[in-house]
Amino acid sequence: MPGVALSLEGKVALITGGSRGIGAAAVRLFRQAGARVAFNYRAAKAAAEALAAECGGPDGSEKRCVAFAQDLASPEDGRALVRRTVEAFGRIDILVANHGVWPPDDASIATMADDQWRSTLAINLDSVFGLVQAAVGAMQKQGRAAPAGLDTPAGPAGSIVLVSSTAGQRGEAFHADYAASKGAIISMTKGLATELAPAGIQVNCVAPGWVATDMSAPTLNNPETRDKVFRVIPLGRVADPMEIAGPILFLCTPLAGFMTGEIVNVNGGAVLVG
Repeated sequence: MPGVALSLEGKVALITGGSRGIGAAAVRLFRQAGARVAFNYRAAKAAAEALAAECGGPDGSEKRCVAFAQDLASPEDGRALVRRTVEAFGRIDILVANHGVWPPDDASIATMADDQWRSTLAINLDSVFGLVQAAVGAMQKQGRAAPAGLDTPAGPAGSIVLVSSTAGQRGEAFHADYAASKGAIISMTKGLATELAPAGIQVNCVAPGWVATDMSAPTLNNPETRDKVFRVIPLGRVADPMEIAGPILFLCTPLAGFMTGEIVNVNGGAVLVG
């Protein structure tokens, strides 16, 4: 009996923050599933170019994976990245808004600087608005990609996955800026899901807990803070980036064709006991 294939053949995906961590794992996994992939990076040019080459780069005359240098700190930044993706591949079927910033130093609400608050929300929320706005506009104009993997009459008009956090569900002391931005992503997911369902666009959210990435490295490399993190994770460890990329991929396949507006928790059980 053949296995079950999670196929994205014929689809074009834009994955933000794709040069490292969860984003890089998602780029690799989406390419393995057959999608053509665009991703952005801010400063890690060498890592991004290496990843694009590893995942296909130019294949004869057809590009399979491209990396764009693109900041994401405003709605227009998000719209520009979608435009570049459509220019490169002719369409966009999937948007994964994975990028984000988590200021690692504790900052009480009484002392948090205005610049930190504004910067976190600009990167984590304002740019997502621009990405979604432009991606939805493109998805609504283009024809549906051929379905892959299931005997359905047509694939979805589009799939959007927004990446939140356990902090968006239960808050995070001394990181009110991050928690507020990720909580907004969850509410955004639910509102967009009902708004866009009639157009055939599915919107879901993955909410990771602690993941072994560059962003979390300062905390996880400090024995005192690492032990504190591990104590509130029932599985007793942090996630590998691929363990977050897998659920993101699933939500973009036909096997998740009847899911929209869902918040998928991937946190080792931490949200249940924190």
